[in-house]
Amino acid sequence: MQYDVTVIGSGPGGYVAAIRCAQLGLKTAIVEKYNTLGGTCLNVGCIPSKALLDSSEHYYNAAHTFKTHGINIKDLKVDIVQMIARKNVVVQENTAGITFLMKKNKITTYHGLGSFVDKNTIKISKTEGGEETITSKNVIIATGSKPTALPFLPIDKKRIITSTEALDLPEVPKHLIVIGGGVIGLELGSVYARLGAKVTVVEFMDAIIGTMDKSLGKELQKSLTKLGFTFLLGHKVTGASVKGKNVTVTADGPKGEKVNLEGDYCIVAVGRSAYTEGMGLDKIGITVEERGKTIPVNDHLETPVKGIYAIGDVVRGAMLAHKAEEEGVFVAETIAGQKPHINHNLIPGVVYTWPEVASVGYTEEQLKEQGKKYKAGSFPFKASGRARASMDTDGFVKVLADAETDEVLGVHMIGPRVADVIAEAVVAMEFRASAEDIGRICHAHPTYTEAFKEAALAATEGRALHI
Repeated sequence: MQYDVTVIGSGPGGYVAAIRCAQLGLKTAIVEKYNTLGGTCLNVGCIPSKALLDSSEHYYNAAHTFKTHGINIKDLKVDIVQMIARKNVVVQENTAGITFLMKKNKITTYHGLGSFVDKNTIKISKTEGGEETITSKNVIIATGSKPTALPFLPIDKKRIITSTEALDLPEVPKHLIVIGGGVIGLELGSVYARLGAKVTVVEFMDAIIGTMDKSLGKELQKSLTKLGFTFLLGHKVTGASVKGKNVTVTADGPKGEKVNLEGDYCIVAVGRSAYTEGMGLDKIGITVEERGKTIPVNDHLETPVKGIYAIGDVVRGAMLAHKAEEEGVFVAETIAGQKPHINHNLIPGVVYTWPEVASVGYTEEQLKEQGKKYKAGSFPFKASGRARASMDTDGFVKVLADAETDEVLGVHMIGPRVADVIAEAVVAMEFRASAEDIGRICHAHPTYTEAFKEAALAATEGRALHI
């Protein structure tokens, strides 16, 4: 069978790329090695983790804030089996939705491992057995990533686990040890901390969520500490072992002191690595980059081999579902002869803890490193009427603007629903708005978005209205 475009991988980048190709009139196929479409994000990543985060937040609020709201509940308890079951239904509904979209857009779906015979020929080792070969004028590699393993720390998937197994625990841990203070570890740690687990985070760096503006990490650490987290920063994990139902993690402290931690589960969340195994990239002359195993691409996301493109976690940049989606559309339109636009600096990053964390553009540290003259304005949620009404007063919004032109260079938020509020900042920055532009736009009252307006006013002339 001959196709105009074949997409290998059906995660957010792959399936969106396939849909856009089909919309543009290209005969399109998608190859997925697992039985369900949607990749890591829909099956064992973004969607199931958010389902559990929501469920655990409901429980936590019922246990800790409902009484203040005038709601009394007796005999409150966690039903982890039902919680996991609901999460599974959410996943099934979402993956079924992707299958529907493939049929709607007349995209041919192949289930099996796709590998290159040559640049225009793909062999599919079918999931149910057997092989099939297809040809394609263009190929988009969207195979995503997998959890990074530490060579000295064996993962048994029962007690020492990755984020995948953490989504299906049969019980609430008594003491959950999280190796890594990044997004994945903190989100999954939040789920179980809300349900009553003791959570200890061991992080090699001196801050959590280290790729974001440092002020966000400091504020999030305060909030999670109130939730019951313990943080061991500047600690290097040296090993872990399992004996029965107990896990022992060893680490070296900042001054070289030996630390032993005893728990019943340990999540290894030290990042993710591009997934490129078994694809036969060597047969078409593509060599993955040593660090991170990513596929090299140019500004059009085309590999060194003409007609072969790569997107999402398998190329440089942040490993984010929405980044992969944007790149999928970008490549589809490029193949169709259009001139698409994508600004990687304006792809927002979000941490779905509570309070949520969101960021777009340059951090304060990056601007200092560049020697860029900037001005900063911030506004705390404790001064927000809407946040007081919902009892969500942790956090702030910070706006960074060019000292001369007032153009917004970065926006960093931690607080209630900032995962949604950040979109306003992305829109503003995409159109190169100034802090004054945002400050002069009418925001509905009372809303969480008013904090963004106030921070912009603070950056403009130091004239926030409500502090």
